[in-house]
Amino acid sequence: MSPSLGQQLLRRKSIATLKAETCADTEGGELRRPMGLVRLTTLGVGSTVGTGIFIVLNEAVPTAGPAVVLSFVLAGITAALSALCYAEMASAIPVAGASYTYAYATLGELIAYLVGACLLLEYGVAASAVAVGWGEYLNELLGETTGWQLPEALSAPPGEGGVINVPSVVLVALCCALLVRGTRESALANAITVFIKIAVLLLFCAVAFTAFDSGNLQPFNPHGITGIGTAASTIFFSYIGMDIVSTGAEEVSNPRRTLPLAIVSSIVIVTGVYILVALAGVGAQPAGEFAGQQAGLAAILSKVTSAGWPSVVLAAGGVVSIFGVTLATLYGQTRVLFSMGRDGMLPETFHRVSPRTGTPVRNTIIVSTFVAVLAAMVPLDTLADLTSMGTLVAFAVVSVGVLVLRRTRPDLERGFRVPGYPVVPLLSVAACLYLIWGLPLETDLMFGLWLLLALILYFSYSIRHSRVGREQTPAATT
Repeated sequence: MSPSLGQQLLRRKSIATLKAETCADTEGGELRRPMGLVRLTTLGVGSTVGTGIFIVLNEAVPTAGPAVVLSFVLAGITAALSALCYAEMASAIPVAGASYTYAYATLGELIAYLVGACLLLEYGVAASAVAVGWGEYLNELLGETTGWQLPEALSAPPGEGGVINVPSVVLVALCCALLVRGTRESALANAITVFIKIAVLLLFCAVAFTAFDSGNLQPFNPHGITGIGTAASTIFFSYIGMDIVSTGAEEVSNPRRTLPLAIVSSIVIVTGVYILVALAGVGAQPAGEFAGQQAGLAAILSKVTSAGWPSVVLAAGGVVSIFGVTLATLYGQTRVLFSMGRDGMLPETFHRVSPRTGTPVRNTIIVSTFVAVLAAMVPLDTLADLTSMGTLVAFAVVSVGVLVLRRTRPDLERGFRVPGYPVVPLLSVAACLYLIWGLPLETDLMFGLWLLLALILYFSYSIRHSRVGREQTPAATT
């Protein structure tokens, strides 16, 4: 007897199968495991630090005023709650795919597929968003060192004076080439950019605090709680690092221990740096001057110091940092596609691994092409809000997954358990929903359209090619 539609949509992938796939040499090939705790933590930090601070601060301060510091606190608390849930899920199901894989094991195939769609939106659009800002910092660096800059039409974000963002395309191509070469090389390059960007941001704080004026913090909260919440919604895409840490589970040594430690460490480092830099920035420059400011942090230093070298160093740091963020987010998206291709949710080409490099080459090239087109053609504010939406939905689903897995598999071995269960997962879901509520209606509509397109693909292709559907009986397995 053929399974009903409802049974097909709710079929789950057993945890035993998920773990077995990380050890077996599947048709597409097995990923290598070159990463330890330090490299995985720097991957998480590298995918976040730089995004909100180097780019989105200019979008968030006009919305919240100096109270943007509280927006970062709110976003950080939400991310920390979700991070604890991610840590438990990652320790229980240490395989690639992050929240997509967790949903497949707990909530069923359809929900998992839609979460996968959210992740693709999250990573693809996030990579595009940060790549857009690369041209601004490259121009700032060129202007400070040579006096020459790229024409605005070819370097500024579309909608802000630019027609097509050429530097962003170049950046994505460079990241693509590095990712194709190998995970070890990519992780090493990312680790180097992380230490550079942390050093540069500490330099910014040191210089900016010398020009700190408490008068710039008045009025502190001109737009009220609504402004703080709206700004937090916009900047939340800065916290996708923990999700990217989870996507690399099959390339990590001792994932059951390493994943939770890397996730929690990433959040602590990122939130601390964000709050410190935001406070230094709004203290050194009036909130009204942030709107429309190009290469924001470098521009602040140009105003507050007579010496030219700090802004040169910061502009160079922005160029390096945004490269690292783009590299990490592209990595995350390719690994989600790798998992979905293995499950039959997407064509097999996304699961093919090069025997020479141990990386999904075709997958990486397809993703990079998509990201480059978005970065070249779509305005920055639209990209940032869409990324936040995808991130928040994925985080909420992981928190729900913790609740479900505790009930369905209480005996499952877990290297880490969420403290304060079930309050922490419930608070995580509530905080994510609050920030989703703060996003503009345009973002809701575009997100709905994206999910509609995903559903069309699922019912026309994925449901018939599902590997789980071919291999297991209609009854859900655990």
